[in-house]
Amino acid sequence: MNDRTDVDTMPKLTGKISPDRIRLMRTPRPPEGLIEKLKSISDATSVVADVMDELGITGAIGASVLKPTLPNASIVGPALTVRNLMQREHVYETARLHVNRMAEFEAHNLALPGDVVVIDGVEGISNMGGISAQTGKRQGEAGAIVSGGVRDVGHSRRADYPMWATEITPVTGKWRIETVEINGDIQIAGIRVSPGDIVVADETGVCFIPAARAEEVAERALAKANFEIEKCLAIDAGTAVADLPSKE
Repeated sequence: MNDRTDVDTMPKLTGKISPDRIRLMRTPRPPEGLIEKLKSISDATSVVADVMDELGITGAIGASVLKPTLPNASIVGPALTVRNLMQREHVYETARLHVNRMAEFEAHNLALPGDVVVIDGVEGISNMGGISAQTGKRQGEAGAIVSGGVRDVGHSRRADYPMWATEITPVTGKWRIETVEINGDIQIAGIRVSPGDIVVADETGVCFIPAARAEEVAERALAKANFEIEKCLAIDAGTAVADLPSKE
């Protein structure tokens, strides 16, 4: 059921997707201070992946699968999800008739500052390009995660909009892709992602933290990160290997 509260404050829809395909008009917001806590952790995906293992939570994907387009980029934010499928018609017909059913711009339209657009996309085809990335940057999004192709990488870099994608391709999706759902459950590299789940991404990979476990994961991750800082300080101080801190 769509969230229709505060109708007067809701953005005007673009018409690229039927309103009944938008499951939530606003991405669920994380608890206060949670995003800042995770942002304070260096090499956050490695720390978070360890904590998720300890808690029996799946959700870590390496940068060899979801490759960052911006070096040294790191983001944390709630997931605004998009699901794409191939259009049924042949691309030559849709291109000739200019039939464009992509609607990731509707996700930008609905985005709140700090949101991360997460696209369950189509392989071998661009699910997000440079103008889309520039629009996401203007909307205050943290970045995007795309299972599928992206293009115009130079444009998105100039816009300082980080993306993690499984592929880079010049092949446009606008005559090939249909966006069938926004803010519903999706699958990214075998991981289920729901709107409002917390995305942590850096040059090592991407972690999707279920919203219901996010506070627990963040607390444990911060404690683990602080322990690792203590251990690194001991290494720099010349502490013998046998005497380094060994319990977290």
